[in-house]
Amino acid sequence: MANKIKRFIHDNLDYITDCYRHIHANPELSFEETETAAFIQKQLFKMGIPFRAGIGGNGILGKIEGKNPVKKIIALRADMDALPICEATDIPWKSQHENVMHACGHDAHTACLLGAAKVLNELKDEFAGTILLIFQPGEEKAPGGARLMLEDGIFDEAEPELIIAQHISVDYPTGTMGFLAGKIMASADEIHVKIHGKGGHGAMPHLVNDTVLAAAQTLVSLQQVRSRLCHPLTPMVLTFGKLIAGTAQNIIPHEVLLSGTFRTMDEKWRAEGKEHIKRIINETSAAYGCTAEIEIPDGYPCVINNETITNKARMFAETYVGKENVIQLETRMTSEDFSFFTQKYPCTFYRFGAKGTDNYDTGGAHSATFCIDEKALETGAGGMAWLAWSFINDNSI
Repeated sequence: MANKIKRFIHDNLDYITDCYRHIHANPELSFEETETAAFIQKQLFKMGIPFRAGIGGNGILGKIEGKNPVKKIIALRADMDALPICEATDIPWKSQHENVMHACGHDAHTACLLGAAKVLNELKDEFAGTILLIFQPGEEKAPGGARLMLEDGIFDEAEPELIIAQHISVDYPTGTMGFLAGKIMASADEIHVKIHGKGGHGAMPHLVNDTVLAAAQTLVSLQQVRSRLCHPLTPMVLTFGKLIAGTAQNIIPHEVLLSGTFRTMDEKWRAEGKEHIKRIINETSAAYGCTAEIEIPDGYPCVINNETITNKARMFAETYVGKENVIQLETRMTSEDFSFFTQKYPCTFYRFGAKGTDNYDTGGAHSATFCIDEKALETGAGGMAWLAWSFINDNSI
């Protein structure tokens, strides 16, 4: 069957590539994916795959029913939103939308799931059970499309025994698949701060509250959360990438804005760390005669790969791409809202390589020069179809 799937994917590679190029050229930001969702629905309709739309916003759930549909239910997931980045590549199918770009590979994820759906739908008379197809909006933006789809009852009609998701990676060669059991990606919480004070002329600092100095000292003071308050062996990142202060060199503003991200692998420390962050911001601001407004909304939890499911997936992948092409992934402090699925269901989240000769010098994810090796779509679509086939026919789980 592995060879049969490979032949089918190879024969339909032009279709998968066309889907990828269309989505890449027409990116849409998180929770704005109306045209992308319409395109997906059109493809599912052509394949004769029934679906529900409008779940958690623009989310779609397709359903491929084999013989005895209730015997076993599994799900495959792809995300479909883009990023607010101006594309700097020169590919013919580059983004047609200014300052919006598929710089994280969600276009490839969607195209690969459509390709996998095409082959699995052709094979539906040869397996027992149901394969659900999750096309998810809003992965890049809190509160996360996965969370919203779950809250909207995505699985009210049929609940999966396990969920499989993948992410393209230009860190690994085309043709590879990578796995890691356990906690593989960090939680992520956004931090938004407004420091308020009495602004005024920079030449008369004794008459004002120096909000800029308060903000600068706050950033420095917050480093003790990592260096002195967090257990040295607990993974943690606290980064502030946004600071907006003032309009001129000689004006101390009434307000300074800070935004950052707090990431960890430990839920207990996640809660404690946020309290330390709030305390330090408030106390440091007060030391400069300022006040602070702080927002730290609940973000994404850790991505946790079920050990049994992930080890099975690795074994199945070795059959499909060869043991030499299966990679042991490293833990990452990046985050993924697939984590919401992993909190509720046995899941595996793996990566497939997309670094080839044509894109060897590509920028990384979330960069304006991000570009995949299109040959990777063959592994992305075929690998996912093979894993779905293998799990739906595995009676040991």
